[in-house]
Amino acid sequence: MQAGSAIPWSEVLELQVFKTAAKLIERRWGMGLGYADRAGLARPPRAVSGRSLCPLVQSREVGERACLEHARTSLVRLASTDGARPLRLACHAGLREIAAPIVVDGELCGALLCGGLAEEERGEVPDAPHQACLSEREVRLLEDLMGETASAIADELRGRLQLPSAKSDLAREYVTRYSYDAIIGRSPPMQDLYRLLDRVVESESTVLIEGENGTGKELVARAIHYNSARKHRRFVVQNCSAFNDNLLDSELFGHKRGAFTGAIADKQGLFEVAHEGTFFLDEIGDMSATLQVKVLRVLQEGTFTAVGDTAPTQVDVRIIAATNRDLKRMVEHSEFREDLYYRIHVIHLVIPPLRERPEVIDLLCDHFLAKHARSRRPKRMSDACRARLRAYAWPGNVRELENEIERLIVLSADDRMIDEDLVSARLKEEAPPAAERRQDAGAARPRTSLPDAVRALERKMIAAALEHHRGNKTRAADELGISRRNLIRLVQRYGL
Repeated sequence: MQAGSAIPWSEVLELQVFKTAAKLIERRWGMGLGYADRAGLARPPRAVSGRSLCPLVQSREVGERACLEHARTSLVRLASTDGARPLRLACHAGLREIAAPIVVDGELCGALLCGGLAEEERGEVPDAPHQACLSEREVRLLEDLMGETASAIADELRGRLQLPSAKSDLAREYVTRYSYDAIIGRSPPMQDLYRLLDRVVESESTVLIEGENGTGKELVARAIHYNSARKHRRFVVQNCSAFNDNLLDSELFGHKRGAFTGAIADKQGLFEVAHEGTFFLDEIGDMSATLQVKVLRVLQEGTFTAVGDTAPTQVDVRIIAATNRDLKRMVEHSEFREDLYYRIHVIHLVIPPLRERPEVIDLLCDHFLAKHARSRRPKRMSDACRARLRAYAWPGNVRELENEIERLIVLSADDRMIDEDLVSARLKEEAPPAAERRQDAGAARPRTSLPDAVRALERKMIAAALEHHRGNKTRAADELGISRRNLIRLVQRYGL
């Protein structure tokens, strides 16, 4: 089992053991079954409407985001224990949660999550009239059910991984999850990034990843970690915009018992959990100036002090930071500390938005059609549908594209072919399909000059050759009938 591998939940959710457990939990206690894995995939447990505060919390974007972060954090808490038995946790909203570990070949790969309950023995009062308030006996019964379900899932994963044919989606997922092309794609604009990543993974330097929302900054961070010398250690993720200042301080650095109201026990911070591993600080531009100072101290001296503690803690952590904001401009306006900016700016990676690499849209569509397929045979998209997707600017980038593909799969029901009429209204308003554009072009006189048309054709041919040869410039140059040196010059000129 590869450390930190993603569990193919699309397959797991179809297992009879998972369906049965989820149905029993919903019928008996009115709660949902969620999950998380070490690759960062997570779905918070969703309670049945009206049974607890969970639906109310998750109905708001900030609550949904906090629930998602807590689902990932629950796995970190499990990893800090022996990981053999289900663990009782308190979520960010003060509700009780149970996390059952999924252990394959001695490695914690993921967990089942069930939350939104109150415990009688703790004297907890339900937050809603129909919220499940469980006795100790009921809690143990729920723990046993989740534990047995997690164990059965682990056995299923282990059995499939041992298939010599390695034909299952699960086997392919573990083999290719963290190769650069499997995560990001093989488009020409990304080839230079791949080569830079090859050098980055061998170092221990801090990395700053910049890019718009949905471009895959976290996936790049995971690629760096799981191809580095720290790949057998923990990869910890924290979104700096998910909590307010005080909660984020406690999450990052931990706290001592009695440090503040509600601190009933010592809590280990995520920096300490990530010791000898990698800590991914997402949206670091949203971090307050006070916490920026503490993070800077970790970077410079490798120490921090937990809330309410007096003794510093020593840690060895590689930090990868990410942001969708212009940190340089923030420094100029005194909105971000200059010393921290230069400390995290040792290695700088920029992930281009999807609109700057439209040639990969077809590749991504095929990938997401296979990923979200509800059967062994992925659906197909009509040419007109693909034209609509290629014409759209995708302000939400790859994440928005994946959501659109998943929506199309659902709306097409049992049809094997996805037609153009199913695409979202915003895509139809963006631009006409390719056939209509060709008609308009034939009816109107072209407004571009001949040199511009030649340059556009040259750029298109170079991009196609690089795509065909997967970024190999020597082979692409041979196909185009030019020298490799001339090809490199043209690639730089056209921003490929």
